[in-house]
Amino acid sequence: MRTFKIYLLVFLMAGSTIGFAGNPDRQGEAGANELLFNPWASSAALHGLNTSSILGVAAMRLNVAGISRGYNKAMVAVSNTRLYEGSDLQFNSLGVAVRMGKSGALGVSLAALDFGDIPITTENAPEGTGGVYSPSFYHLGVGYSYTYAKKISVGALVRLIGESTNDISAFGAAIDAGVQYVSGERDNFKLGIALRNIGTPMKFGGSALNFRGKNPEGNRSYELTFQHRAAPFELPSLLNMGFSYDYYFSNAMFLRGMASYTSNAFSLDQVGGGLEFFFRDILVLRGSYMYELGQAAIEQT
Repeated sequence: MRTFKIYLLVFLMAGSTIGFAGNPDRQGEAGANELLFNPWASSAALHGLNTSSILGVAAMRLNVAGISRGYNKAMVAVSNTRLYEGSDLQFNSLGVAVRMGKSGALGVSLAALDFGDIPITTENAPEGTGGVYSPSFYHLGVGYSYTYAKKISVGALVRLIGESTNDISAFGAAIDAGVQYVSGERDNFKLGIALRNIGTPMKFGGSALNFRGKNPEGNRSYELTFQHRAAPFELPSLLNMGFSYDYYFSNAMFLRGMASYTSNAFSLDQVGGGLEFFFRDILVLRGSYMYELGQAAIEQT
């Protein structure tokens, strides 16, 4: 009966892709795309294809169900990623996962974009005014995962999102949910499904949108304060499904093959595959390839 419920849950989550397929006509309509950045080297090397096998702190970025796997009592990870080498743009992340009881785990993650110092320019001073500014983009996530009978893990995470710069800001919240299932004599087969960045639309507001203009009625000559209307934007929601299989050469080394499909709400869907080779606990070799479905048709037009 338990096995039936497991497969029923997996089937229902997979079936939701029917109404979630990627739409190339909506590309560029989502904001807060830093939610798609992956700061953890092990999963970034695989383009995030390891949604079925990701464990611990890194799972809070790809599949929250993995928080309750892969460590004994607690796990702490810190990451600094340099984006677009040659620029000052960096992505800093901190994650903590702590076991709660025998089967549950609580995770907290904090991520922030560091833009460095950007020179302030204006219409009258296109070369710069001598001042600088630095936008503040951050995410704070709290997630919980529970593992049933060492076979199936489910998890959910709430993430707060903030983007701001001088006198203007936007705030939002998103929910991630995921499930992982393992089977086989040595847990060789793994299946993972993750729903990410489902949340409220965000909208910028603040005094930076204000401007001074003349009285529109024209009866008297004086100025009023007006405000530009900012358009709301959606979060880059996606649904990711993947599986992997471990082939053991010996107790010291094994090869993991994996495949993954991602349905993006605001961009092209993606499919990919990858390999991981593990030798004891001292060496891991990774390689992967990801392809965007429909890219060739867009390039022809």
